Amino acid sequence: MTTLHESWSRREFVGGLALAGTAGFLGLRPDVAGGEPPPETTKLRVLFRRGNICQSGLLILAEEALHQEGFTELQYVVKPTVAEYFQALISGEGDISMQFSASAIVYMEEGAPIVFLAGAHVGCLYLFGTDKVRAIRDLKGKTIAVPAMRSSQHVFVASMLAYVGIDPRKGVNWVTHPLAESARLLTEGKVDALLAIPPEAQELRAKRIGHVVVDTMMDRPWSSYLCCVPTGYRDFVRNNPVATKRALRGIFRTADVLDRERERVARVLVDSGYTGNYDYALEALKDIHYGGWRKYAPEDTVRFYALRLHEAGFIKSNPKKIIAQGTDWRFFNELKKELKG
Repeated sequence: MTTLHESWSRREFVGGLALAGTAGFLGLRPDVAGGEPPPETTKLRVLFRRGNICQSGLLILAEEALHQEGFTELQYVVKPTVAEYFQALISGEGDISMQFSASAIVYMEEGAPIVFLAGAHVGCLYLFGTDKVRAIRDLKGKTIAVPAMRSSQHVFVASMLAYVGIDPRKGVNWVTHPLAESARLLTEGKVDALLAIPPEAQELRAKRIGHVVVDTMMDRPWSSYLCCVPTGYRDFVRNNPVATKRALRGIFRTADVLDRERERVARVLVDSGYTGNYDYALEALKDIHYGGWRKYAPEDTVRFYALRLHEAGFIKSNPKKIIAQGTDWRFFNELKKELKG
């Protein structure tokens, strides 16, 4: 049984899952975990924010694999805003979630009882700017549009600024607007930069709105670190180690399919009503390397962003403390050996 909470209509969601969950769609063998004990619980609550293909699209399409891992009661808990999502993390409304790695560090520092479990993929974010902005250093004294303060976009641009020595608290002017409004203001030169996520980034690129200053899938150092990461509610991970490992395996198996079947996946996401433009969806899926979870060490990512956020004044803890208190790599290490590509 699969259920949904909050901001997505039942009709939209079930329509998507009817396609994504069609027998054999992912080509997964149901006996992958046959030699393991069953999960301690057959209920799994998957928490995410709707709005980008790279994170929530992967989790939605993982439904078939998660059922095969023994989760007969699968709940998708969807939150529409940063504030609501953060409150859901604090209150433990989700057992497994996926989010931008730097944001997860900020949430953790502010009290969210979550633990890093693995990495998912590198990049998916694009920094767009006007002709006045050719590099990150050019943002000093400029106006940057984000959808909300403490959003993933805000946290990531702050990390970028700290990396080049600009104080994100004093060195730039932040304004908050929905992306469509920010794009219009960028075109008019009333803001100097914005950060976009899939599939909006692909649309901005196609419409030649501003220009790409940083492509996190290609430009170092950002391309060397994982963007989106799976996290678990601390008590769930502690009390349900078999279920945690099975949930991660379902996500990783689905990620491998996304790397092979981008055209089919893009069609499912469009036909389900999750996103509206097939070309943008396909381009986004082609941009993202979902197999990156095998190649990159998630601990390096946590260390890198924790240092940047410490420099930016977003967190007080040093990277060593964040890693010691907020990570659990045992499942990732086991699955990396088990699911050799």
